[in-house]
Amino acid sequence: MLDFRLQAGVKRTKLSSRSKGSLRMAKFLSQDQINEYKECFSLYDKQQRGKIKATDLLVSMRCLGASPTPGEVQRHLQTYGIDKNGELDFSTFLTIMHMQIKQEDPKKEILLAMLMADKEKKGYIMASELRSKLMKLGEKLTHKEVM
Repeated sequence: MLDFRLQAGVKRTKLSSRSKGSLRMAKFLSQDQINEYKECFSLYDKQQRGKIKATDLLVSMRCLGASPTPGEVQRHLQTYGIDKNGELDFSTFLTIMHMQIKQEDPKKEILLAMLMADKEKKGYIMASELRSKLMKLGEKLTHKEVM
């Protein structure tokens, strides 16, 4: 087996098990996703040290379209032994984003919400009832937004 890195003048370095895990997770993301995640990560890496504060994880994930709860973010941090005052590197951030996106299923979440709203178990809800719930629950929407 030929190691092309040696011919290119790149030194071989042994990867930590954490880095190897992150590389495995990163292979499930497209290059466009990785670039988008890196851009967002860089916005929160205020000191440009390649790390973001654990307290910025929730908002950075939401900026990228994920919908983690504070509890889910806490579990992700605990998985990597990071406390609320800690920091995480980009590799760990990629892995956490991959895990979060993998567990989210918007279609399933919408179906469950509809089932919960269908108290009479008819298999449907009235449009007026849906509008009312959209305007009152969660991120409150205006009448114009739900029309």
